[in-house]
Amino acid sequence: MNHTHTPIPISISRFHLLLLLSLLLSLSSSSSSSSASSSSLLKKPPPLPILPLPSAPQLQWQLGHMAMFLHFGPNTFTDSEWGTGHADPSIFNPKNLNATQWVKVAKDSGFSRVILTAKHHDGFCLWPTEYTNYSVSSSPWRSGGGDVVGELAEAARDAGIGLGLYLSPWDRHEPCYGKTLEYNEFYMAQMTELLTRYGDIKEVWLDGAKGEGEKDMDYFFDSWFSLIHQHQPGAVIFSDAGPDTRWVGDEAGVAGSTCWSLFNRSSAKIGDTDFEYSRGGDPLGHDWVPAECDVSIRPGWFWHPSEVPKSARTLLELYYKSVGRNCLLLLNVPPNSSGLISAEDIQVLKEFSELRRSIFSQNLAMDAIIRASSTRGSTNNSWFNAYNVIEEGFHSYWAPDENKSIWVLCLDLQELVSFNILQVEEPIHMGQRVIEFHLEILNAGGKWNKVTNGTTVGYRRLLQFPTVKSRNLRFVIDKSRADPLISYLGIYMDPFSILSNISHTTTQTGINSSQIIHHIEFNHSQIAVL
Repeated sequence: MNHTHTPIPISISRFHLLLLLSLLLSLSSSSSSSSASSSSLLKKPPPLPILPLPSAPQLQWQLGHMAMFLHFGPNTFTDSEWGTGHADPSIFNPKNLNATQWVKVAKDSGFSRVILTAKHHDGFCLWPTEYTNYSVSSSPWRSGGGDVVGELAEAARDAGIGLGLYLSPWDRHEPCYGKTLEYNEFYMAQMTELLTRYGDIKEVWLDGAKGEGEKDMDYFFDSWFSLIHQHQPGAVIFSDAGPDTRWVGDEAGVAGSTCWSLFNRSSAKIGDTDFEYSRGGDPLGHDWVPAECDVSIRPGWFWHPSEVPKSARTLLELYYKSVGRNCLLLLNVPPNSSGLISAEDIQVLKEFSELRRSIFSQNLAMDAIIRASSTRGSTNNSWFNAYNVIEEGFHSYWAPDENKSIWVLCLDLQELVSFNILQVEEPIHMGQRVIEFHLEILNAGGKWNKVTNGTTVGYRRLLQFPTVKSRNLRFVIDKSRADPLISYLGIYMDPFSILSNISHTTTQTGINSSQIIHHIEFNHSQIAVL
């Protein structure tokens, strides 16, 4: 039987081959398209933070932006500022003491924490300590069974605001003061009582104050700091040199117009403050130690019947020069001899709160059309785009693209707007970056005019200037330690402040160009296209 092989027609073989190739190409194209689509959905990572960085307690402290100091003790009853340590405990008898009132005044006025002088220089203790009889236990108040620290701790906890304590290193009553080992043991024992009896402590306040001619005394600060962080890891420690927050260098509540949170703790000494260094910080600092501005609502730190409080407008000016310069404002509001915050002080604080609400309740740039010189990842990248700067909170921010030499945000307000305040904020959890910046407006003649300029930004910068009116703004960052990041940009109208000595020029930062990642130089035509 003959078997013959019938060949497959060549045309059919080619047809199947072409069909197979077509299917393969289609699958390949679909896979590439899917891969590209998937890649376009991937999130561009944030830029690297620039050291040093704040700790979690430091961030919480800074976000609080204002704290209330409460100077209270025998001095309140003796009409003095620095007690001798010899006043009889029987004079301490605040018959109407109400810590809940203190806390309510603080919270209603926008303060995030209260800090009490648990022991001032006179050595009198506002809690029933087991290490000296010079305390509330020896006073007639609450028949010797009272505890000011305990009552304040409970009131603060119930109101949801933080508690801080000041334990004076200088003690004019304690006999062992001047004996280094014995007194340091005594001090740490009292500190341990305060840190272990009253729940969470948000701030421990120390200073190097001591009168001339007093006994020589070496304080074991490093041991104290370790003890505090051991018992209260969430607390920040204040002193002339940190470790967590520093004294700004004056008791006027005013920071330097350039104010870095960067600092070198090794360049500072508690009790021997370099005032200029403390006011401005250090752009080359290795430590994160932001400044705290302490000032009293009255001329003295303790209550005196003959004194009256500062005006609300004066407090607003202090707010601009403290909170508005990357610091926390620590405003002392001393309770009076009845144990209450005085009505006239409360009235001023209410007016101060109303002024702030009136000015800052509405960002006049909220409805602006915003364009950036560049955006990290792409212009449409929502994670870093320019519109983040009108959202409150530092976790969202505008980030420019890498390796750019121009950093500009252009705002079209869509109508003419009058304003005289600029607010700028950086996402400080990514480090403090901006060295110099300025703001321009487009005038009626079509020319750009510089309105104001500043140096550091940090957590918050507020700049005042004579009232201007414009529809178009340009916020320009001139120098930065790394690619700048802006978390908030706002313009406001303050009809209350009287501007005298306001200059368009601020002091230089004292950092040379070799230490800067970028130094921008451009003319108007370079950014007119934005």
